[in-house]
Amino acid sequence: MCDELYLLYHGVLDMPSKRSNNIYLLADKIKKLREQKGLTQSELARKLDLTRSSVNGWEMGLVVPSTQIIVELSHVFNVSADYLLGLDEQITLRVNGLTDKEIASLMSIIECYKESKS
Repeated sequence: MCDELYLLYHGVLDMPSKRSNNIYLLADKIKKLREQKGLTQSELARKLDLTRSSVNGWEMGLVVPSTQIIVELSHVFNVSADYLLGLDEQITLRVNGLTDKEIASLMSIIECYKESKS
C-alpha cells in the first residue's frame, strides 16, 4: 500500500464558510484545524516557535503567514498546503507505519460515514 492515502472527506469534516476573500478562507481553516486538533493559540504558537499574537493575527485575517509557516502548518495539521490555501479540498491522511489491515479498517470507517451522509 502507499505511504500516503488521499481521501475525500465529503461531509465528514465541517468546511469553513466560504468568504469572497481568500485571506479569510485561510484564516477560517487555520482556526478550524487548530480547534479540531485541540490546540490553543498559545500551544500552536509554541509548536511553530512563534508568538500567540501571530496565530491570532492569522485567524483574524489581519496578516497572512509566510510560505514557510504555511508549510509548517500543513505538517502540524496533517493537511496539504494546497488545502490550507483553498486550492484543493482533499485532505491527506498519512498512514505511515500502519499495516494494510489497519488501513483497510480506516477505509471502512470512512465509507460508513460517506454512506450515512448520502
